[in-house]
Amino acid sequence: MDAEIRAYFDAQASDPARRRRQEAKDLRTRYSLGFVDSDIYPRVMRLLRQMDIGQRLSAEDVVWLSTQGEECWTPEIRIAHHRLEAMALTDDWRRTGDPWAAVTASGHWRKADDAKEAVTVTEAALAATPQAPKLCSALKTTRGGAMRDLGRLSEARGLGQEAQLLTPKDFRPCTLLGAVHMELGEFSTGQEWYEKAEKLGAKNHSIDQDLRGILARAVPDLRAKLCAYLLLQDEHRFAWVHEFARSPTK
Repeated sequence: MDAEIRAYFDAQASDPARRRRQEAKDLRTRYSLGFVDSDIYPRVMRLLRQMDIGQRLSAEDVVWLSTQGEECWTPEIRIAHHRLEAMALTDDWRRTGDPWAAVTASGHWRKADDAKEAVTVTEAALAATPQAPKLCSALKTTRGGAMRDLGRLSEARGLGQEAQLLTPKDFRPCTLLGAVHMELGEFSTGQEWYEKAEKLGAKNHSIDQDLRGILARAVPDLRAKLCAYLLLQDEHRFAWVHEFARSPTK
């Protein structure tokens, strides 16, 4: 009987169809993906297998995943995508010396939840970069964002200030400074920088998303104070703040 049982399970394990189903299940588990609609299942699984062997997604596939396949665009898949992009762009920078590749790589490292790698690549790129104002500003701004991710707010503020002096008409250093001052509890200064960023072209929606992220990460005391401050500034625009005000430990 034992021999028959072993033979049965050996046959199950060697069955190609069963093995493929198990591999697909393991892959979905790895990327925290549950049920996938049959209409999009083949494409989703193809993209998962592609990422799993280290191949980058095409721009078209990323757009499709984040729109039509949005229910499958899990945090694990997004992070894996950004990590692949960051690795490829970091390699591009090291191979070609193109500092703009380092700027873009830094952004992807941050989105891959690896701000330390963003700090590393920007440090090396700044050391090797000619003093072109626009380029240096971009590197300092993304480096400042990575410092902010790591909680190194004083360094982030300094980098934002340096970048803003280099490119005073670029809104990006201003949004960085707005976020840093908000996280430091210096709300009026942060608001001034955000208003300057808007005048230079930053979108309200983008700034509000910034503020959502700050509130989501903030300790309860800072969250409560920032909620009160924003509602005092513009109760209509910042009506969404109530969801954070009602959930002090969110």
